[in-house]
Amino acid sequence: MRQTMKALYRRRYGGPDLLEIRELERPVPGKGEIRVKTMVTTVNRTDAGVLTGEPFIFRFFTGFPRPRTTAPGTDFAGIVDAVGDGVPDYQKGDRVFGFCDNGIGSQAEYFILKSTAPFRKIPEGVSFENAAAALEGSHYALNFLRLLPLEFGQRVFVNGATGAIGSAMVQLLHAKGVYVTASAPGGYEDEIKKRGADRVIDYQKINFWEEEQRYDHVLDAVGKSAFSLAKRVLIKGGCYVSSELGSGNENLYLPIVTRFSSERVLFPFPKDIPSSILTMQEMLSKRHFSPLIDREYSMEEAAEAYRYAMSGEKIGNVLLRFNGV
Repeated sequence: MRQTMKALYRRRYGGPDLLEIRELERPVPGKGEIRVKTMVTTVNRTDAGVLTGEPFIFRFFTGFPRPRTTAPGTDFAGIVDAVGDGVPDYQKGDRVFGFCDNGIGSQAEYFILKSTAPFRKIPEGVSFENAAAALEGSHYALNFLRLLPLEFGQRVFVNGATGAIGSAMVQLLHAKGVYVTASAPGGYEDEIKKRGADRVIDYQKINFWEEEQRYDHVLDAVGKSAFSLAKRVLIKGGCYVSSELGSGNENLYLPIVTRFSSERVLFPFPKDIPSSILTMQEMLSKRHFSPLIDREYSMEEAAEAYRYAMSGEKIGNVLLRFNGV
């Protein structure tokens, strides 16, 4: 008997209005593959790139001239529904989560995943929601921290602590014994302190670069600052890292220009997703990580979820639910 599923569907790059829900044949895993029953994904900045194909260079990784997968989706938390031959480490019923920044077509009720793809088992007692929201932003936050000579007791400023990257970064820094000052909009001080920030400033009232406080590192998790501002509060030998390219792509060439300067710029080219997932699996299992979740949408509301996630207004993570979860 033919088994079907619902999936988000698009055949070309573009905005959220391209998305439609189609009923498709449920895929069958081949050798070295598993089929995942999707429970929750996030709708994040990487998903927006997979959907729109912007910046254009993104298409050389996600498919050119058309997207490689008709369903978008870069992360997931779900259940192993079927297992192909040659997959000894997973069995039907395993709870798993994973992420791939080139897109894996996870925004469907079911999708196929190679056993070599970056994913792991969800720790016992961790919800699908928290597992899915512990991936994309955390991966980019970890790539910031891998660049830095972090030491216990250092002072670090996190710009944009209510984003998916920033809220993860605060927790990762706290776990390393760093004194964290973070910026957030008014009303979110308690949420960010709960996740490990020692001090929170309201960026709508205070410009961090005008304070007397000095930092070992300034980490811009939203890309709305600049090295010219951050270096005013960096100590000698301090580093500035941003999640964006900056005005005129300055954050790509400033690492070279400032290489031997007293204050340096570093750029976090994202890599090593398997290591990031392992780190988050360990933190989740120890209950050392609590993702910040903003809104939740059903599959039928996917276009609205994308519009909101791309608006620049989201706080933390936006969830998209599948299979009636």
